[in-house]
Amino acid sequence: MNEALRRLTNNLLESGKDLLPIVLVIAFFQIAVLQRPIPDFSSIALGTFYILIGLTLFISGLRTGLFPIGESLAHAFVKRGSLLWLLVFAFALGFGTTIAEPALIAIANEAADVAAVGGIISHDQSAVDNYASTLRITVAIAVGLAVVLGVIRILKGWSIQWLIIGGYLLVLLTTLLAPEWIIGIAYDSGGVTTSTITVPLVTALGVGLASGIRGRNPLTDGFGMIAICSLLPIIAVMIFGILL
Repeated sequence: MNEALRRLTNNLLESGKDLLPIVLVIAFFQIAVLQRPIPDFSSIALGTFYILIGLTLFISGLRTGLFPIGESLAHAFVKRGSLLWLLVFAFALGFGTTIAEPALIAIANEAADVAAVGGIISHDQSAVDNYASTLRITVAIAVGLAVVLGVIRILKGWSIQWLIIGGYLLVLLTTLLAPEWIIGIAYDSGGVTTSTITVPLVTALGVGLASGIRGRNPLTDGFGMIAICSLLPIIAVMIFGILL
């Protein structure tokens, strides 16, 4: 109990340090540059307190639950020795975490509304919902495949540099072929996949897998999967735009 309280307190202090620069920047420009009092200070202070508590609990949850379970599952699959089930798990992990990303849900809904206004799809609500759902599923499948590719890279010992270079070449190629209206959405989709839910589990899977395989270094082989997960959705969404 005391140990858990100590870790929670440490997380609270770390969250406060992370949040402090943002508070100082806003306060400086509001008071020194704009020379105006902070509007509705009590509400802003309360909201900042909520952010501090939420960030603290989030960090505590990552360290207590998500990172350990990701690493333990990776070790378990290595001991089991089943490549097929490892790849199925990798795809399911990438797909499941991405489809639940709040940032992806938000950008898919916004993209659907803008596509309707721009005449890409009809203004019918069912068409808007279908567009948003298809976009989310496309990105989630791409991340699932990216995690599978990352797992294979760790197993085979492939160099991350060549995968990233090849990925960016494909991004450039699809950018040249894709319609202009989908390019911005595609690049943003690559960014939102590396968010609060996906990053901890995918990173823990990579590090745990590299730790459990003889001849692999967790520092050099365990990381890099997030970079792959940010590239494949860009390519997939631009292909989605070309087909649409």
